Amino acid sequence: MPLSANWPDGVGRSVLPEIDSTNAEAARRAARFSGPEWILTLRQTQGRGRRGRVWQDPDGNFAASYLFRPDMPPAQAALYSFVASLALQDALVAATGRADSFALKWPNDVLLHGAKLAGILLEAAGPFLTIGMGVNLVEHPEPEAGALRPASLMGETGLRISPEELLDLLAPAFAHWQAQFTTYGFDPIRSAWLARAARLGDRIVARTTHDTYEGTFEGIDATGALILRDAQGTRAIAAADVFF
Repeated sequence: MPLSANWPDGVGRSVLPEIDSTNAEAARRAARFSGPEWILTLRQTQGRGRRGRVWQDPDGNFAASYLFRPDMPPAQAALYSFVASLALQDALVAATGRADSFALKWPNDVLLHGAKLAGILLEAAGPFLTIGMGVNLVEHPEPEAGALRPASLMGETGLRISPEELLDLLAPAFAHWQAQFTTYGFDPIRSAWLARAARLGDRIVARTTHDTYEGTFEGIDATGALILRDAQGTRAIAAADVFF
């Protein structure tokens, strides 16, 4: 399939009819890495989300991974989750023309009308980083108890877009934000992300592996940690599940 006119230079593109997991395929390809590459599958049978959760992926939805070698320490490379969420929102806005319909939920979800539309999973192995993205284009999974309501792009907007069409919008958007990150550091990424953040200034619940905190969502710090203010003061939370 030919590359779109806006496809970033030097970036590969593979479209597979079916695969177990695009992140798993990226790990296999890392052994013969020859340059950054987007890997898209039209059917994913063993998708994964954060903390080992199963990512349900009905036919017609978007499942892709970006494999590359970031030239930075691992702690800084972890901030690519914010780069990816900005790029994914830009691609979705370009597809729909509905900038006000989307928001970003810490640490790595894209929301549509307040419901979960997409998720992002980063996995590092040696010098390589894989960014997996899943988007409910035509269907969404069954809601889980206590979790945010899921949504699909077609169900919420009536728009049907193919995975290949979304990838053609996502790749240049990612290249743009990647250039911002590598040139200027995390500050412009942080500012752009906060301008799109869901529930900024509202009370939220953050659950870590061992503790639950409730307080006001004040932003993110220079490491990407969630800043939460409660009766005990302000705390930075590096990893948690957030509930509204």
